[in-house]
Amino acid sequence: MGKPIVAVVGRPNVGKSTLFNALAGQPISIVKDTPGVTRDRIYADVTWLDKSFTLIDTGGIEPETNDIILSQMREQAEIAIETADVIMFIVDVKQGLVDSDAKVADMLRRSHKPVVLVVNKVDNFDKFMPDVYEFYNLGIGDPMPISAISKLGIGDMLDEVTKHFPEDANTDEEDDRPKIAIVGKPNVGKSSIINRLTGKNRVIVSDIAGTTRDAIDTTVKYDGKEYVFIDTAGLRRKNKIKEDLERYSIIRTVAAVERADIVVIVIDATEGVTEQDAKIAGIAHERGKGIIVAVNKWDAVEKNDKTIYEHTNKIKDTLSFMPYAEILFISAVTGQRLNKMFELIDAIIESQNMRVPTGVLNEILTEAVAMQQPPADKGKRLRIYYITQVSVKPPTFIMFVNDKELTHFSYTRYIENKIRESFGFRGTAIRFINRERKEKE
Repeated sequence: MGKPIVAVVGRPNVGKSTLFNALAGQPISIVKDTPGVTRDRIYADVTWLDKSFTLIDTGGIEPETNDIILSQMREQAEIAIETADVIMFIVDVKQGLVDSDAKVADMLRRSHKPVVLVVNKVDNFDKFMPDVYEFYNLGIGDPMPISAISKLGIGDMLDEVTKHFPEDANTDEEDDRPKIAIVGKPNVGKSSIINRLTGKNRVIVSDIAGTTRDAIDTTVKYDGKEYVFIDTAGLRRKNKIKEDLERYSIIRTVAAVERADIVVIVIDATEGVTEQDAKIAGIAHERGKGIIVAVNKWDAVEKNDKTIYEHTNKIKDTLSFMPYAEILFISAVTGQRLNKMFELIDAIIESQNMRVPTGVLNEILTEAVAMQQPPADKGKRLRIYYITQVSVKPPTFIMFVNDKELTHFSYTRYIENKIRESFGFRGTAIRFINRERKEKE
């Protein structure tokens, strides 16, 4: 399986975002003393000793409220709880045990997930320990005292959290079948695509956005080969406030992308590519996955001889950060071009696992540098001594240079394009790591 998922939950204003930022190592969540500032669930990759996991920060749970924002935050938290492998339940030693904490604890108990009870704002262990013991009354295990702001007790807390990870977490599975996550906004036809591929009505499909409750794995056999499709509609029900729909799809997207080799981003052809599609695509791109942009409902679009080019250009423009993505125009209703998806998946898997000999890479580099000189700054020019491939999935290259500060993004992109011209690397990201080496070496 992929990285375990850890959800940070608790009432508003107990310090969840402060703890999240301390663990993520950067201020990602907005931290203010106003309850309910963190409205969106936000995620980050965290490593502790030899364990890596995805941390999800949720809006605060207010168990009984008529406030629309708070009730939406509660729903987001519920989805995080459903998807998580381990839950960190944060309480506040200074406010003490309150009725809402007991209600959240009941909710967590019903989830049957491992829960680590974290008592925050314990800035002085000697002074506050008697107050920490009060939280034993919640009946969900030993309270772990920490101070997120002073970073006290964090190590012991993480030791406790990682104890609960599944045994096969962070290991390469023996299952070498390609895993394909189908992601996208609600109601673009993700479930319909899987149903069409399997020939069975396995995933519930209705016109209400978000009728798929959980990520579901479906095995599809095509041309004698097996593929595992992960469906991620990730919405419980249509919310009263339409614009908040899109927030709910992020967590399941993160979880599915983590497990997948290839991500199929489904776009509604009748709507065109949107900013939300770009956000979802960004999650897959950041994680170096193979990417197919599937433009669904193509049968419902009125066409002329320019339609396909106009759509392609708009997609390439909006998703300009991933020019390598493969674009496929399909219809789940008619089955149009769905078989082509398997050809693309096979080609991308091959690209993700391709290794280029070091000698050949350096020939390409020498030619590229001769055609376009590396950038210079204040009289000092970038020198690239050597390039070598160090890993696959995604293909990753190390460039040894005289000065990392001089390696502009645009020149790295130029080198990447030269490598792609020679070897293709269809549908997959390519990573570059710059290492400094002094001239004498």
